[in-house]
Amino acid sequence: MIDLTLRLDENDLTVTTSGVDIARYAFDPGGELSEGPKPFLHPLRALDGALLTGFRPWDHRWHKGLQMTWTHVSGQNFWGGNTFRPEHGDYALLDNVGRIRHDGFRTVDDAGAEVSFVEELTWITQAGEEWLAETRTHRFHGVDTDRGLWMLDFTTTLRNISARELELGSPTTEGRPGAGYTGFVLRMPRAWTGGRVLAGGLPDDAGADAVMGGTAPWVAFSGEHDDVDGGATVLAFAGTSTGVPPIRWFVRSEPIPILAPSPSFDEYVVLAPGAELSLRHRHVFGDRIWTPAETRALAEELAP
Repeated sequence: MIDLTLRLDENDLTVTTSGVDIARYAFDPGGELSEGPKPFLHPLRALDGALLTGFRPWDHRWHKGLQMTWTHVSGQNFWGGNTFRPEHGDYALLDNVGRIRHDGFRTVDDAGAEVSFVEELTWITQAGEEWLAETRTHRFHGVDTDRGLWMLDFTTTLRNISARELELGSPTTEGRPGAGYTGFVLRMPRAWTGGRVLAGGLPDDAGADAVMGGTAPWVAFSGEHDDVDGGATVLAFAGTSTGVPPIRWFVRSEPIPILAPSPSFDEYVVLAPGAELSLRHRHVFGDRIWTPAETRALAEELAP
């Protein structure tokens, strides 16, 4: 049995297995207000130590590894950066970028075949209003050194603590086609630009454009590394949402490598005061580029 350990420091925690720090979770990272300060996972690494996440790339400084976020919450932007303006048909930096505050850990399990933590957070508008209370869980498990993979299960519940109805959407719900990025979003290294995208239920050669905005039980993204030889694969499962809209995929291989199971790609999730939304996702991180046949077999075997 392969064990993991979790080390909790002042502003972040680190998950380690077999001598490799496979994940760092920055729960109190600070940063520029325009970037929508919030917790994030970076770096994420394969079992061979290769980097799987991008951080503050020049094109989008607010892209930070793997993070839970939302681009449109009743006009507020918790994603960071520019906001799509339907009346102008463009993006602009507005005074509406909120932040997600880490309030504390409810539990931390720091050693064994799996490690995990349960965290309490608050979503706060730029004006200082507390709109959403969140409880999220990260569970790191499934380390398999023979096959070179490990797994992350993510669950979250958002509760509307404002006195108003909240409308959760995306740039696409505001009128921009193919921009439904929101939810649990992964920015991958720039070296993965042009990487291979596979999806459950679609042919091997369908590509990212065929997946964008569609429903599929899983999507796998494979890319080649800079700095070291070889590549890796990230397998993401759509998971579940208690919201009315189906989970649709936001994925781009060009011009940037990015992947998200979006809970409000082109339809709003509406939360009355006190109402909740719960999401559940699984990511599998492999230390090489799997063949399409391997990918499909692992997707069937490792589905949550």
